[in-house]
Amino acid sequence: MTIMNDETREFVAMHRNEDVRELALKAKRVEGLDLPLALDQIAGWQIARKKLPQWASCEGIVYPPHISMEQCSSQFTAQYKSEIAQTLLAPAATVRARVSDSGESDNQTTKSEPQLSDSAESVMQTAKSAFQLSDSPESDTQEMKMGAWMSDSPESDTLVAKRAMVDLTGGFGVDFSYLARGFSQATYVERQRHLCDLAEHNMAALGLDQARIVCGDGVEYLRQMGPVDFIYLDPARRDEHGSRTYAIEDCTPNVFELRDLLLAKSQYTLVKLSPMLDWRKAVADFDGTVREVHIVATGNECKELLLVLGQQVHEEPSAPRVFCVNDNQRIDYDSAAYTQGLRIGGKPLPEVKNYLYEPNASIMKAGCFDLVEERFGVTQVGPSSHLFVSATPVADFPGRGFAIEAIGGMNKKDIKRLLNGTKQANIAVRNFPLTAPQLRKKLKLADGGPVYLFGTTMQGCDHVLLRTSKI
Repeated sequence: MTIMNDETREFVAMHRNEDVRELALKAKRVEGLDLPLALDQIAGWQIARKKLPQWASCEGIVYPPHISMEQCSSQFTAQYKSEIAQTLLAPAATVRARVSDSGESDNQTTKSEPQLSDSAESVMQTAKSAFQLSDSPESDTQEMKMGAWMSDSPESDTLVAKRAMVDLTGGFGVDFSYLARGFSQATYVERQRHLCDLAEHNMAALGLDQARIVCGDGVEYLRQMGPVDFIYLDPARRDEHGSRTYAIEDCTPNVFELRDLLLAKSQYTLVKLSPMLDWRKAVADFDGTVREVHIVATGNECKELLLVLGQQVHEEPSAPRVFCVNDNQRIDYDSAAYTQGLRIGGKPLPEVKNYLYEPNASIMKAGCFDLVEERFGVTQVGPSSHLFVSATPVADFPGRGFAIEAIGGMNKKDIKRLLNGTKQANIAVRNFPLTAPQLRKKLKLADGGPVYLFGTTMQGCDHVLLRTSKI
């Protein structure tokens, strides 16, 4: 790894808020200045400022070329992985403190606040300070959302001192840097020497003295290492030709082939997979070893599918618990209780339809639409439409909410009544014969404005338009 000299470091500090492309063309060639390295550092910091604000606030971080920065985990998703690890390994007496709408059981429709014991409260408070690398308000907001698990109480020190984790697919090291904070021994394994050098430098800059960097093949390391508490894998999703791939068996390493070895070498293994995968099929393919499924979205875009593998506790395979996360919106449920995802005709539409709700991306991916009906007291507008209506407003719905102003069909009279002189609208369709651009063209509407128009199919197979406003 090339370490920046004084001239390059000064150039980066002076120009890091400027446009990289303009700098590449206009920057003066100064003796000692490594301009390509400087431009990489400026571009990397500019991405990190939004994607990894804690890293961006830490002096001394060296960033990789642009493509690695675009592909690495965000602070939000990396912190969430650390939360998973520390919750799984928390003392049995400690209450799981994830933000959840589940309450005491999946049958409850009201939210209950998690009740923390004194020791759990200590864990939460210490975690916030342990993750605090920056005093910026943006970073504070991220910390409060995640609520990671760490503690410096005597009993927790004893536990943490015995904890060891291994990241078998180190990469740039963002996920590792957050996971490592809950362990006294944390090993990063990566085949590419330049990434190992980068990780060694950055982990030291972040103050992670417990980090151990190993340059080698992750699978070979797994075969030779002793048991640890936690293993993390992010298999490469590109084939030998560089083309993107999604199937688990096509990724490197193939986690299916390593399953039994992973179970033998760790208490829990967290596997990051493509959000394109069908999580139910992935669970079935792992043959009863998946303990939890985490569908993680941010900005209403699915970013990651995470599976927690662990040994069977009971003789009969148990269905995993599913966690749906979209920024600070979270719900979890027992997948065994909601296997169908949609009960067609199970609940008739209410006579009064005042509000429309669209689930967030993680709920859509999970497909737990009957759970949403039950927990939030709403009704699906129709099979496969994945929109919900209610007569009264619903607090804390995991998605977007709209006030319904009018409902009509696709005939000219209804369309004229619905539009009522409107010249622009935000248009979305679900289970509808036209695409959004086709509907926009048919209705001759510009984009934007306060009106939100939904095209969908109601119970009874009626194609309808719903004119709404955001709430």
